[in-house]
Amino acid sequence: MAKLGFIGLGAMGGRIAKRLLEAGHVVIGYNRTQAKAQWLLDAGMQWGQTPRAVAEMAEISFSMLTDTNALENVVNGSEGILAGLRAGKIYVDMSTVSPKASQEIAGRVAAQGASMLDAPVSGSPITLEAGQLAIMVGGEKEIFEKVKPILLDIGPKVNYVGANGLALAMKIAINLSLPVQLLAFSEGVVLAEKVGIPRETAMEVWLNTVLASPSLKYRTPFILKKPDEVMFNVNMMQKDLVLAQEMGRSLDVPLPTVAAANEMLTIARAMGWGQEDFAILFKVLAHLAGIESQETQNS
Repeated sequence: MAKLGFIGLGAMGGRIAKRLLEAGHVVIGYNRTQAKAQWLLDAGMQWGQTPRAVAEMAEISFSMLTDTNALENVVNGSEGILAGLRAGKIYVDMSTVSPKASQEIAGRVAAQGASMLDAPVSGSPITLEAGQLAIMVGGEKEIFEKVKPILLDIGPKVNYVGANGLALAMKIAINLSLPVQLLAFSEGVVLAEKVGIPRETAMEVWLNTVLASPSLKYRTPFILKKPDEVMFNVNMMQKDLVLAQEMGRSLDVPLPTVAAANEMLTIARAMGWGQEDFAILFKVLAHLAGIESQETQNS
């Protein structure tokens, strides 16, 4: 078993660290707010006082942060991850951030004789806990092969994509479909509801057709009942769409459905729903269509 570090113990990062603990690895964790990681400490995780301390103690250090700025904050500085890396160590970032920024960090890691992989995930805490998380990896193939057994302890689907940054590009290309699918679903159900078909009926019929993707099946119940814990809110989803649009502009790839979904997310934020799960897109559309939201009716 390996001695691992994990920096960023939020909804996904904390659950991944827990799986690594359950697989028998030694895990040294760090989170900006230590109290949020107490449940992991109770489960046997060790604590690092700073990202640097974690990187110094671990053979392989992982991180999962909310955005590019958060990643830069834990990587840089005298107490950052980079300061704790030395020749032969491996750093694996699982955040969904700018591919260009990740490549720049990988260059700085390599300059110290260490190696970096970008390893974003496709899935949610639901798929993670079900043992179905998919991981895509970018970086040197030799380093990937060393880390692959540990990644398989996190999820059963681990795919090597190519050089540093390419796994992030792949993750962004995948994630752009999430709100696009949900928005199309919402348009259909709102249209059916406006003509007189009950919302629950329209949703059930839709989800029993070939159009029902796994992502729709586990997110659309949030339309009828808000999740107990928000895993992927509007702000986070919009962050990913902005990254997709930046890639599209730089590569001359038009992304018209992404633009439409992004505008709807902006409307959601303007309505005060930035911290809600992005399934709130249905409520935005229902409001624009003049349908009182079911949550309002039931309150």
